[in-house]
Amino acid sequence: MSRVTLATIAAKTGLSKFAVSRALSGKSGVSDKTRQLVQEVAAELGYLRQAPAAAQNVLGIVFHDADLVNSELHLLVQTGFQREAQRRGYQMRMVWTHLVDDIEAFARSCAGIAMVGPHSAKSMYRIQSLGIPLVRNGWIEPLEPFDMVHGTDHEAGAAIGKYLLKLGHRRIAYVHGAPRYRGRRERFYGLREVLEEHPEAQLRQLTFDAESMFLKELRTIQAEGFEPTAFFCAHDGLALTAMSELVRLGYRIPQDATVIGFGDFSAATQITPNLTTVKTQGQDIGAALVRVLDDRINDRLDPAVPLRVMVAGHLVERQSSGPAPDAES
Repeated sequence: MSRVTLATIAAKTGLSKFAVSRALSGKSGVSDKTRQLVQEVAAELGYLRQAPAAAQNVLGIVFHDADLVNSELHLLVQTGFQREAQRRGYQMRMVWTHLVDDIEAFARSCAGIAMVGPHSAKSMYRIQSLGIPLVRNGWIEPLEPFDMVHGTDHEAGAAIGKYLLKLGHRRIAYVHGAPRYRGRRERFYGLREVLEEHPEAQLRQLTFDAESMFLKELRTIQAEGFEPTAFFCAHDGLALTAMSELVRLGYRIPQDATVIGFGDFSAATQITPNLTTVKTQGQDIGAALVRVLDDRINDRLDPAVPLRVMVAGHLVERQSSGPAPDAES
């Protein structure tokens, strides 16, 4: 027998999933007649309510267990989520998994769920079918019906473009690294968008899967006559690789080349010179996830309108950035 979901009940009654969810949860916005109909059909179909009363004070957060690149960011998100949940009177539960069935089982013990990392659409739609409030920190498809809290990747790339232009840089390399990360692409798009307004500026992208390939890709563009004076790296870890390789080649940082990272993680101040980077506000993202869930649980938001919340980072200027070499003379 197939699993009975809100969609099953909605199809049987001719109502929307939102109406079914509100009827089953005892929330306002539906008539007594509709509520009775939904409850009768749910009982007939053997629908299992997703959470006992004890779970109504619990917020859950699910981290994708294979997203190791962002592990330091996820710890910050966890801290912000936990603090805001406690401040609002909720208990917090946490799990690290990407398995759809495990996520569903976890969600059934919570009043609301935050999913962090590259979780599948199947997982999200499974939770939505239970009528449990869900918010994502991670990329979703355009106009998908889920709440999302995210950093400002595109905006950050644009800000770095303006910053480098102001310093006189006109030959800029974007150290993309592995191309499979959506956030890295968004940073590149923002950078490119700004540089396209300046015909004299040139931009090249270094894409590779292994960090050891940075030097090979650099030599490829140099052989083509492109000598960058600035490197904007999609992640602080890539920036450390780039800076180390450049220093090994005899570059002085920042006199010969500026290097900028993204994230402002612990390694940014553990290298000399300290790394200029864009700070990602992980704790504020975690807190915003809780605020969205709290608003959904307490009916402060239109259930038919998915929410997008962007948490802006800021530029942290340190010693790895400076004027372009040809701008100093």
